[in-house]
Amino acid sequence: MTGMDVKNTPSYLYWLFCQFELITCSYLMEPWEKVLFYSFNLAMLGLLLYTAYVCVAFHASSAFQLLCSFLGNPRGNALSVLK
Repeated sequence: MTGMDVKNTPSYLYWLFCQFELITCSYLMEPWEKVLFYSFNLAMLGLLLYTAYVCVAFHASSAFQLLCSFLGNPRGNALSVLK
Protein backbone atom coordinates (compact mmCIF):
# COMPACT_ATOMS: atom_id res chain seq x y z
CA MET A 1 0.00 0.00 0.00
CA THR A 2 1.80 3.11 -1.18
CA GLY A 3 -0.44 6.16 -0.82
CA MET A 4 -3.32 5.71 1.55
CA ASP A 5 -6.36 7.96 1.16
CA VAL A 6 -8.76 8.82 3.94
CA LYS A 7 -11.49 7.08 1.95
CA ASN A 8 -9.52 3.82 2.00
CA THR A 9 -8.88 3.92 5.75
CA PRO A 10 -12.16 2.26 6.84
CA SER A 11 -11.75 -0.52 4.31
CA TYR A 12 -8.14 -1.06 5.40
CA LEU A 13 -9.18 -1.19 9.07
CA TYR A 14 -11.91 -3.67 8.16
CA TRP A 15 -9.33 -5.76 6.30
CA LEU A 16 -7.06 -5.72 9.36
CA PHE A 17 -9.96 -6.78 11.57
CA CYS A 18 -10.77 -9.64 9.17
CA GLN A 19 -7.13 -10.72 9.30
CA PHE A 20 -7.26 -10.64 13.10
CA GLU A 21 -10.40 -12.78 13.10
CA LEU A 22 -8.79 -15.27 10.72
CA ILE A 23 -5.58 -15.51 12.74
CA THR A 24 -7.36 -15.97 16.08
CA CYS A 25 -10.18 -18.08 14.58
CA SER A 26 -12.64 -15.81 16.36
CA TYR A 27 -14.90 -15.80 13.29
CA LEU A 28 -15.98 -19.28 14.44
CA MET A 29 -17.14 -18.02 17.84
CA GLU A 30 -20.64 -17.14 18.83
CA PRO A 31 -21.36 -13.46 19.56
CA TRP A 32 -21.25 -13.86 23.35
CA GLU A 33 -17.93 -15.72 23.07
CA LYS A 34 -16.54 -12.92 20.93
CA VAL A 35 -17.54 -10.35 23.56
CA LEU A 36 -15.74 -12.32 26.27
CA PHE A 37 -12.71 -12.95 24.06
CA TYR A 38 -12.35 -9.33 22.95
CA SER A 39 -12.99 -8.02 26.48
CA PHE A 40 -10.28 -10.25 27.90
CA ASN A 41 -7.82 -9.29 25.16
CA LEU A 42 -8.49 -5.57 25.59
CA ALA A 43 -8.12 -5.85 29.37
CA MET A 44 -4.78 -7.66 28.98
CA LEU A 45 -3.59 -5.08 26.46
CA GLY A 46 -4.58 -2.27 28.82
CA LEU A 47 -2.76 -3.88 31.72
CA LEU A 48 0.31 -4.44 29.58
CA LEU A 49 0.39 -0.82 28.41
CA TYR A 50 -0.16 0.51 31.93
CA THR A 51 2.59 -1.71 33.36
CA ALA A 52 4.99 -0.73 30.59
CA TYR A 53 4.21 2.96 31.20
CA VAL A 54 4.79 2.68 34.95
CA CYS A 55 7.99 0.62 34.64
CA VAL A 56 9.48 2.76 31.89
CA ALA A 57 8.75 5.93 33.86
CA PHE A 58 10.32 4.45 37.01
CA HIS A 59 13.43 3.21 35.23
CA ALA A 60 13.87 6.43 33.28
CA SER A 61 13.58 8.43 36.50
CA SER A 62 16.16 6.30 38.30
CA ALA A 63 18.52 6.35 35.32
CA PHE A 64 18.21 10.15 35.15
CA GLN A 65 18.95 10.46 38.90
CA LEU A 66 21.96 8.16 38.54
CA LEU A 67 23.24 10.16 35.58
CA CYS A 68 22.78 13.44 37.44
CA SER A 69 24.63 12.11 40.46
CA PHE A 70 27.53 10.98 38.27
CA LEU A 71 27.70 14.34 36.54
CA GLY A 72 27.29 16.31 39.77
CA ASN A 73 29.82 14.30 41.79
CA PRO A 74 32.32 12.58 39.48
CA ARG A 75 34.47 11.26 42.36
CA GLY A 76 31.56 9.66 44.24
CA ASN A 77 30.87 6.00 43.82
CA ALA A 78 27.68 4.40 42.54
CA LEU A 79 26.89 2.75 45.86
CA SER A 80 26.16 6.07 47.52
CA VAL A 81 23.44 6.70 44.94
CA LEU A 82 21.74 3.39 45.62
CA LYS A 83 21.40 4.00 49.39
